[in-house]
Amino acid sequence: MLLRTWAIARKEFIEILRDPRTLIVVIVLPLVLLVLFGYAINMDIKHLRMAVLDQDKSSAARDLVRAFENNEYFSVVRYLNSPAQIDRVIERGEAKLALTIPRGYARDLAGGGGADVQVIVDGSDSTTASIAISYVSAVLLGYSTQVTLAAARKLGATQQELLQPLDYQPRVWYNPDLKSTNFIVPGLIAVILMLLSALLTSMTIARERERGTIEQLVVSPVMPHELMVGKIAPYVAIAFADIVLVTVVGRLLFHVPLRGSGLLLFGLSGVFLFAALGIGLLISTVSRSQQGAMTVALLATMLPSFLLSGFMFPIASMPRVLQLITYLIPARYFLVISRGIFLKGVGLEVFWRDALFLLVFAAVVVAASALNFKKRL
Repeated sequence: MLLRTWAIARKEFIEILRDPRTLIVVIVLPLVLLVLFGYAINMDIKHLRMAVLDQDKSSAARDLVRAFENNEYFSVVRYLNSPAQIDRVIERGEAKLALTIPRGYARDLAGGGGADVQVIVDGSDSTTASIAISYVSAVLLGYSTQVTLAAARKLGATQQELLQPLDYQPRVWYNPDLKSTNFIVPGLIAVILMLLSALLTSMTIARERERGTIEQLVVSPVMPHELMVGKIAPYVAIAFADIVLVTVVGRLLFHVPLRGSGLLLFGLSGVFLFAALGIGLLISTVSRSQQGAMTVALLATMLPSFLLSGFMFPIASMPRVLQLITYLIPARYFLVISRGIFLKGVGLEVFWRDALFLLVFAAVVVAASALNFKKRL
């Protein structure tokens, strides 16, 4: 059994080395995807373009504008003269939001009754708009607190009297700088491995059919399960090399911390790889052409891994039906594992259920591939 499996694996590995396109996919594609998505998918929105309509022209109004200018999340790009200009600058995309300071702002602020300002946000990009609103709220809250404290001091209030009844001191664990790359890159490892593994193995059996060598496999003494394992084995070795490559680049280029065990990461990555490779192999057994197998593999792995695994969107916010579907996506479980090892440094005692599901899923899809190939004999 081992000799026959090794013969199939050796044959597959030789074919990979003789095909420069496969080598390019194996070596270049993971790096391109990591760099591209690592820089492109960034939740840290800074330097939001802001327009200002200052109708009060007072020092208090200028102080408020200065609070936004001194914040790295905003860039004041236009000063407007009339409310009609707000529509034009937002429609043309010259500014993402506009701050309006009405007449009498300084008078109302000095009177102690509170002053009103208006912020208009471009909602065509709902994600950016939501983040912009939270940033604006934080700036206005900080500025309002400063004004209140300054007014209280003028009235002779003591430091003890100015103390807030609630001392709010948030602490952020595991990602104290709230860098989105620390969250994105470990997830990208799962998405890239899922896509690459399924893409490569989806063409294996289909390639034998196109080349007319499938008959040789049919008449050979190789059992279906031996064929499946032999076909998968070279890609497992290649995928492990990709794991090392992507992890090293993620550490050096994006400075993502690896707080957990590297050996545990590689071990559980192997389980995930068998699941991903098994999906590709199952697709290959039902496809008649390499082109068709590649198309199905992209649709069956890339889209679910991006949209339904928790990589981009929280699963808890999805409709109930989609939440149930996510249980069938291996990337969902490996995302928990990779982010837990990278950012939290936790071990198998925390995500053993996710590892168990991947193990069962891998066994099921590889067995299904063998059974399906047997039927086609």
